[in-house]
Amino acid sequence: MNALDVLKERGFIAQVTFEDELYKAFDEGMVTFYTGFDPTADSLHIG
Repeated sequence: MNALDVLKERGFIAQVTFEDELYKAFDEGMVTFYTGFDPTADSLHIG
């Protein structure tokens, strides 16, 4: 199980673009996430 599986299992991911390529990247080594959060927004969107 990789980080993508964990995030999906916990309900943090609604959709993924190029999911096969993302899984391949996780299988090949370390992946870094760059995220930002807007606490004033009505909902949380990352990406």
